[in-house]
Amino acid sequence: MIRVVPRVPLEIGDTDRAPWVIDVRDLHKRHGNTRALRGLSLRVARGSVCALLGANGSGKTTLLKLLLGMCRPDSGEARVFGHRIDVEAESLAIRRRTGFVAETKEIFPLVTVRQCIDLTKAWYPVWRDELEQRLLAEYALPPSQRVSTLSKGMRAKLALLLACCRGADLLVLDEPTDGLDPMGAEHVLQSLVGLVADEGVTVLLSSHQLHEVERVADTVAIMHEGRVVLSGALDELRETVRHIELVSSLPASAVQLPEGIEVLASSQRADRQSLLVRGVWDGDGERAGAELAVACNAASAHVHAVGLREMFLAVTQSASLAVSTSPSSTASSAKAGR
Repeated sequence: MIRVVPRVPLEIGDTDRAPWVIDVRDLHKRHGNTRALRGLSLRVARGSVCALLGANGSGKTTLLKLLLGMCRPDSGEARVFGHRIDVEAESLAIRRRTGFVAETKEIFPLVTVRQCIDLTKAWYPVWRDELEQRLLAEYALPPSQRVSTLSKGMRAKLALLLACCRGADLLVLDEPTDGLDPMGAEHVLQSLVGLVADEGVTVLLSSHQLHEVERVADTVAIMHEGRVVLSGALDELRETVRHIELVSSLPASAVQLPEGIEVLASSQRADRQSLLVRGVWDGDGERAGAELAVACNAASAHVHAVGLREMFLAVTQSASLAVSTSPSSTASSAKAGR
């Protein structure tokens, strides 16, 4: 696994004193009748790589657009570099320091790669020529080829080059490796790791590629229907999140877990209960299971470590079930069926 120690920039403005480059609190946003964000909160530390994970429609792209001033929240508060996203002058200050790569990778189609780079760099006095030359070579971008004839993967590489070389302090990337073959994705991921390590750049990216996220992300935020349902440092989640299988004659509601263990997701079939929990564990799985069985008055308990994929599936499925069985959801369904 790739891990880096970020270097903090030497010059930090008055609005940059907080450790959080992005600080989002209770953000709400509607698109017509659709609630895109429902009280979302998130913090992204300086010099980190934070990955937003979620199914299509979970609110990832809406959040990215709000942070960049492409739309306004209905309520809640969010700051980037200490600037409010809902104040036009402050939003402009955010965009000056942020590089954005959209999922569609829209770039000037009728010019060559070289002309596209020159057109873009003319707007940025702190353009990094050395990095440009390095990425041109690493990505094998053909300078004389027209942008409209590039493959989807090559357009993704060009879009990332344009975002990285402008001297941004924050990179916001919507599905940055979409359309790339494994080798191309590797080049892109290595570029991001290098920027964080060498320049102290902060990266917020959305992705469906869990195996790629595990290689580069410091923190993850799993989103479902406009909320963050699980977040934290990736290493900390690996240490604290466990899958527990309990065999107990008691109903799930009557099982009392030890203090300090938070249930993230649960299901039950007959006398077998399956729990995804978060807590501090002392000892190996067999010992923890034996102690847990005694504490819960269960016939047996088995504790297993889990990976990011299992965490993602468990918490999103549990959140879906909770929404579908909530009173408001039931009422909405009944109304819709009339």
